[in-house]
Amino acid sequence: MPSPLQSLVASGTKLWLDSVDPDEVVRNRALGASGATSNPIIISDLIKTGRFNEPMSKFFREGLNDTDVAWRLTDMLVKQAQEVFLPVWEETKGNNGYVSFELDPLLEDLANPMPVAERSKQYIELGKKWSAGHRNRMIKVPATPGGLGALEELCAAGVTLNVTLIFSEKQWESAREAVWRGAQRRASRDKQKSVYSIFVSRLDVYTEHHVPTLSAAAQGMVGIVNAKRIWALNQKFWADKKLPLQQEMIFASTGTKKPEDPPWKYVDAFAGSDIETNPPATNHAVEQSGRTFTRQVDKLPPADVLKEIDAKVDMTKLEQVLMEEGLKKFADPQKALLALIAKKRQELQAPVGAK
Repeated sequence: MPSPLQSLVASGTKLWLDSVDPDEVVRNRALGASGATSNPIIISDLIKTGRFNEPMSKFFREGLNDTDVAWRLTDMLVKQAQEVFLPVWEETKGNNGYVSFELDPLLEDLANPMPVAERSKQYIELGKKWSAGHRNRMIKVPATPGGLGALEELCAAGVTLNVTLIFSEKQWESAREAVWRGAQRRASRDKQKSVYSIFVSRLDVYTEHHVPTLSAAAQGMVGIVNAKRIWALNQKFWADKKLPLQQEMIFASTGTKKPEDPPWKYVDAFAGSDIETNPPATNHAVEQSGRTFTRQVDKLPPADVLKEIDAKVDMTKLEQVLMEEGLKKFADPQKALLALIAKKRQELQAPVGAK
């Protein structure tokens, strides 16, 4: 009998790990994970363990500043994860086995007055830089005006893309149109691969606070309904493009936020297709659940629940609020990472016996 995570993979889901912790990568690969993703919070949490003091000390001795240390360490950890998943990439001929590398979130700092066109230009430069020479690395670009403005050029240049921070159908539509324009500029589309990270649980947190009149049947379902609808649209859009590789949705933000929700709530909802990026704790809880997962991704709640959600939830307002929150959550962890590295520099370079 397959384990819960094995049944999830057997249902058609590509299971990716929301971490590049080397130990978790190996552990989850054995459980069926076939890819991973990184972000500044993940890197900060790994630094805090003290397990990476040695490479950080080396970077400090090389004279790197805090920003360069952050990127060197991220690059190192993502590379290590790429090695673990490279056999998957080779076996699937580039359809799976990727590790996502997030570009500089400070480009979206709310305090940054940089014009949108300049942000796009920098995303293009950074995307080309950090993807160069990597077969199974995805470059994460946010679905912000600056990020969206970079997608066509990056795709045309052959960069494999993970468009992140998507909350709405409008964002997804803008992203896939830009990627498709870029794909059509390629000499060959045989290696064209793109994924679109739709955030899920944050929508349900939003409705709890901003749409408290939703019924018990509808409350906590908005993130699932929104993501499933966009998944169906994505399937339809790419169906006639005749690309060898799948252009997929990533169901992100799949960790539950309410204690009363089972930890597999979102995992179960999207079983059967495309990609789920789950935190290690979620995968652990799923594996201990004893459940068997079957295809649910194309099943929606009853018509009356959908009608209520459509009537009560203003998706334009939802996108606006979540994007404002998302940009803060996007940039602040990078600032925290740089502050943590500065603190580590003091600790690791302190003289022996110093207090």
